[in-house]
Formats: sequence, C-alpha cells, structure tokens
Amino acid sequence: MVRVAAGARLHFGFGNLSLSHERLYGALGVGLDTPEVVVEARQADAVDCDDPTVREYATRATDLLGVDGADVTVHERLPRHAGLGSGTQLALATLDAVARAYGRDVSVRECAPQLGRGGRSGIGVATFEEGGFVFDAGHPTTRFTTDRPMDGEWTVPPVAVRHAVPDDWRFLVCVPDADPGRSGDDEDASMRSVVERADPAIADRIAGILARRLLPAVATGSAERFGEAVAEVGRLNGAWYADEQGGVYRPPVGELVERLAESPAVYGAGQSSWGPAVYGVTDETHADAAVEVGEDALDAVGGGRAFVARGRNVGARVE
Repeated sequence: MVRVAAGARLHFGFGNLSLSHERLYGALGVGLDTPEVVVEARQADAVDCDDPTVREYATRATDLLGVDGADVTVHERLPRHAGLGSGTQLALATLDAVARAYGRDVSVRECAPQLGRGGRSGIGVATFEEGGFVFDAGHPTTRFTTDRPMDGEWTVPPVAVRHAVPDDWRFLVCVPDADPGRSGDDEDASMRSVVERADPAIADRIAGILARRLLPAVATGSAERFGEAVAEVGRLNGAWYADEQGGVYRPPVGELVERLAESPAVYGAGQSSWGPAVYGVTDETHADAAVEVGEDALDAVGGGRAFVARGRNVGARVE
C-alpha cells in the first residue's frame, strides 16, 4: 500500500495570451502546504475505486504502466474547480500512487498529457514535482494556436524559473460559497475566445513587471513587493478575461479582492485561476490579522472559508 499526498497550488496568471507573440501562456504560481489531496493505492487484479473521476485516472495509469489494476482510495481532497489545482494534483497523485504500489518509477511530467493535464499551465505539474514558486516557459504559439491539441499530443511546459518560497511568507486563501470555476469544455471555449482577442500590449506590460518587480521580489525575499507585483499581474490577466468572466475578476471575487487590498496585513490580492478562490500575500507577523480580514470579507459576500498556508518547497509526499 502506498499513499501520495500533494498540496494545493495558487495560479497567479499567464505571461502572454496573445497569438502575436512567440510563446503562448507561460504561467506563474506557487505550491501551498495546505490543503492536500491524499490518494492510497494497492495492487489489484482490476481497477477498483468509488470515485468515477479517480477511477478514470487510475485506469489510464494502469494502461500507461502496463499493469492489471489497482485498488484506489482518496482520503483527502482539494475543493473541486476552486482555483487550487484539484484536477492536476488528483490525477498525478493517483498515477504516482499506482506506480509506487507496483514498485515502479514514473515521470509524472512525461505522463501528465496522457491524463489530460499540463495542456496550458505547467504549474500543477511543477509544484507536484518540487513545490516552490514557478514560472513556466509556456508553449510555442505556432504549436498551440487557439485550440489545445488532443490529450497526450503536447509536452508539459518546461520550468523557466523556480525559487524556494521564503519561510516567513504566508498566503491567505479565501474560498467563497460561490459557483465553481470553469473546467473542461467550458474552460476550453473561454480560453479560445480570450486568446483570439488578447491584446499583445498587456503581455509586454506583464513581462516588465515579471523582470523588474516580481522575480527580484522573490530573490530578495520581499513579501510586500511580491504581493504588489502578482496582484498587478492578476489585474492585467483580468483585462484579457473580462468579457468571459464578467469583469476583471469573476463575481464575487472583485469585492473580496477590494476588501483584502484595503488591509495593511495583505500586501496584494487576486483571483487564483478561474476562481472563486482568492489569495492574499502576507507574512508570518501579519497572518492572524489577514485571516480576520479574510473572514470579514467572506461574510460580506455570503460566506466561505479563509485560511493561511505556507509555501510548499517540496514535491508530493510518499508514505
């Protein structure tokens, strides 16, 4: 029996969504130490799992590994389609657990496309592997165009920059009681529409923020400057998505971001992926105050859950 535990991740946005530039996407994100998805697998004669989504991942894993089956149980889950990376972490944890149950080494990076993961962003795969803050290199624009290839017909974007998250940084996460974020065919259709209309000038502005503000903030350990930079990247991404999600942030994220940004305990706030999860960058000293601000903000929009996570600087944990 093998258990694999993988942490959530935050997705701060993309570096480019315009077909006018050489590379498309280029995601920025960070691994979190909590919450986690925990998957257990044992050898079996066939695939046995109560969850239909996990059963599909387990079936693909057994096919890739050339084994008969696996008995798979999910002990902990991430909120689904909330912007915390639930799909990728669940798929990779299932694959890794099944492989290790058979004593096999498997490259989750090489196999992720066969599971339908890593088609645009490589953040989930990279944080599963090693954690940390990650900026990936995206895909060649000529390869991806507006439609992603069929499952398995791409490679996960390589890691362009990885940096350990400083020990004293904290991330406030607010998950409102709201509709889940987009996924599957709906997400594909929305991304296609966004990419077809994306203003290339926004990518140029993001590139400047990344080079002159965000990466230096990570390297020097400045949570305040990092928070300000990722929040600006998020706002600029929102300008690309505005027609698809009803504004720079999807409702009720805009009100949450505004309330968090008013607090001196939060250095920058934004929407993770399609939401509805909202992040706020803070530090160890201000973490308790940040949670109070988050809880008050959630109460104002109808409720939800607020918690603080550390950065996760290691990959998935195997037991």
